[in-house]
Amino acid sequence: MGSKLLIVDDDELLNNSLNAVLTRSGYEVVSVLKGEEAYQQIVDFQPDVVLLDLYLGSMTGLDILQKLRTENNDTPVILITAFSDVNSAVRAIKLGAEDFVLKPLDLEQLEILINKTLNHKNLERRYELLKDEMQQKFGPYAIVGKSEILRKVVHTAERLAHADTTVLIVGESGSGKELIARLVHEKSDRADGPFISINCGAIPKDLAESELFGYEKGAFTGAMDKMRQGKFELANRGTILLDEIGELSHETQVKLLRVLETKRFYRLGGSKEISVDVRIIAATNKNLKTAVEKGTFREDLFYRLNVAQLHVPSLRDRVEDIALLANTFLDEFNKKFGKSIRGFTPDAIKVMEKYSWPGNVRELKNAIERIALLETDTVVKPEHLGFLSYHPGFNSTKMLDDKNVVSVPSQGIKMDQIMREAILQTLALTDGNQIQAAKILGLTRSRLRYRMQQLKIKYEPKKDSSEGSRG
Repeated sequence: MGSKLLIVDDDELLNNSLNAVLTRSGYEVVSVLKGEEAYQQIVDFQPDVVLLDLYLGSMTGLDILQKLRTENNDTPVILITAFSDVNSAVRAIKLGAEDFVLKPLDLEQLEILINKTLNHKNLERRYELLKDEMQQKFGPYAIVGKSEILRKVVHTAERLAHADTTVLIVGESGSGKELIARLVHEKSDRADGPFISINCGAIPKDLAESELFGYEKGAFTGAMDKMRQGKFELANRGTILLDEIGELSHETQVKLLRVLETKRFYRLGGSKEISVDVRIIAATNKNLKTAVEKGTFREDLFYRLNVAQLHVPSLRDRVEDIALLANTFLDEFNKKFGKSIRGFTPDAIKVMEKYSWPGNVRELKNAIERIALLETDTVVKPEHLGFLSYHPGFNSTKMLDDKNVVSVPSQGIKMDQIMREAILQTLALTDGNQIQAAKILGLTRSRLRYRMQQLKIKYEPKKDSSEGSRG
């Protein structure tokens, strides 16, 4: 199907006519008669363009447009009216309408306007992708760190970049494995091609094959409408990062091994063999040798992936980088939240350097974001870092060499507050994984979920990959 159009017009005859004409032109069309139905269709159908009548009765086209823009929904809207109302036209454009057309409609002119709107939307999309790519190369993906151990990893990654061979990156969660993978890609001859990252642990095992290799129309329930390319096809002439590769099922491991050896595969439900030119980088926070011994990971796949290995150090192994990273994140969040926190006291630096950072760079970034958001002081002090003591295994009485800093304030603190903070911090460390969080907290998953409901905790993990962006 072509681009998706939503028609909102209370004139049933015009509505049906537009639907028929635009459907014949190759668009995927949904039409509604009432303004009250329009907003829900915009949310559910996610049209590429909305043709919106100005006068709909109790809820006008301007009301709908204003509601969309208030909620940061930037779906392109072409407003339609039977009246030459200049004031409404000006207001609609100010609210973000793409254009304004009058009834009776010139259908040829309308299609030209729709194509113009779609082209503009595609250009905006390309610009955002280009901006993201440039930001990845020169902005948040800059490697921050001066430690010798990190410099050695970077040097090795740059040398491996030109070899165009499979690379296995190992390291703890949040340590920056994706950053190193991006560095390998950007320093390679494939730098102009796409970099596609997929977290193998974040997709259901029964959907892994379709995510990696795509599927044909009708391959399974839910795939009735269209063919979909998988991540390998999208990464053609570029690099694909298979993060947390140890989470793949045996069946998917077999198919991945074949792709490694032949650079060929079939889409799910397909009969045509697809060829791709892709460099594969794998990453894991597990010991794959141990997984091989336990029989949960194929030995032949492990050796095929482990042609060259890079080990990304944990943050506690590069203590000299902590202050530099913390200040870099503080600058970032000062700008984001309009703050002017100048830096950290020497004692605050000591607190951070003595903390083990089990969540590595990701946890450090979350901690600095929290401080920048909540604190009002002009400098970060040890007491602003008291929440770190809630993590199991961290002894707050040993945060400093010469001071006994206790995180409990003199006025006291409620146990529910401590439990709430412990759960939030643990969810941040596990990137929202409730099973891992429950293990860290010594709870069953059901008990953790009960506590979250009781304390009204709603945690949504971040979707960006910026935790690896700082080192």
